[in-house]
Amino acid sequence: MSKPPVRVLHIANSLGPGGTEKVMQLLVSHLDRTRFLPAVYSPEDGVRAAQIRALGVETHVGGDLLAVLGRFRPTVVHLHRAGCPEPALLTPVKRAGVPVVVETNVFGRHDPSPQARIIDRTLFVSRFCLKRFTQATGLADPGRYGFLYNPVDTDFFARAARRDRDFSRPVIGRVSRPDPGKWSRLALDILPILARELPGFRCRILGGIPEARDFVREHGLEQSVVFHDPVATDAEIAAFLDRVSLLAHANDTGESFGLVIAEAMACGLPVVTHPAAGDRDNAQLELVDHGVTGLVTDNAADYAAAVKHLLTHPDEARRMGEAGRAKAARLFRVQDIARQLEDIYLELLRKKGIPA
Repeated sequence: MSKPPVRVLHIANSLGPGGTEKVMQLLVSHLDRTRFLPAVYSPEDGVRAAQIRALGVETHVGGDLLAVLGRFRPTVVHLHRAGCPEPALLTPVKRAGVPVVVETNVFGRHDPSPQARIIDRTLFVSRFCLKRFTQATGLADPGRYGFLYNPVDTDFFARAARRDRDFSRPVIGRVSRPDPGKWSRLALDILPILARELPGFRCRILGGIPEARDFVREHGLEQSVVFHDPVATDAEIAAFLDRVSLLAHANDTGESFGLVIAEAMACGLPVVTHPAAGDRDNAQLELVDHGVTGLVTDNAADYAAAVKHLLTHPDEARRMGEAGRAKAARLFRVQDIARQLEDIYLELLRKKGIPA
């Protein structure tokens, strides 16, 4: 007689369009349903709720978390969070007596609260975050702390992205949420340089902020910069990236992983990026290997020169794009990440003597 699947409740603070929510959606949709029965809870609604339900995954929005835990009776709870103390979230999980608790710690933060003691495994989203956490806290137990890369549907992007891309087209793309915290002044300061030096230059932007629109208007760049409406699906992201020759990433806060970068790599695009100063997130340097999958620069002049170099050396841009595609498929493929996560669940269940 076969055993019933392990019930896993994934919890996030919202179901909006952000990367954290997208990662959760990808994971629950790719768990092996013969072995795991996933469900989702969030106190806040968002565009992903309907998408997750369409996958046949039970989705709870709002209401009392303890009551949801009582109805669904998960054997595993998987939290997707920043890593800060959240007693309102952790206390119901503790009261429900959930046997195994896993967290995806998105920003590499340390939660020293008593409630966090219920967490059996913390998964950071990059080697960078794990290393910084270990150096800052001295906590280095591999049975308690590890990393699992964010998943990307690399198979889809490999099918959807065009293979006949003309890398000599002087068109760059930028993708982010319309949030000033996701921007760097570099993203703006390079535009007049490139518009002046590259005939026919275009920059396509998803996630434009008011400062960017003002900058374009004040510098007379309306013919060179195009702002696009937000998109919600991988198909729309692939279609947008099909219209550019490279991804221009610029974010002074840095990236704890860099989902947009990984998706551009999966589409076969080279990426130009820059380091973030101080102790900020710098996983973008873990994804972008300088001279291999893209270029890393420090200032606006060098950044513009790097973009110009790739746009005027299409064979090199294509080589870097293919190297990025291969790296994304090797490290971030959602099916492989889901299998690794399943192994983590089963390992923790075995340690606690729970049949699965």
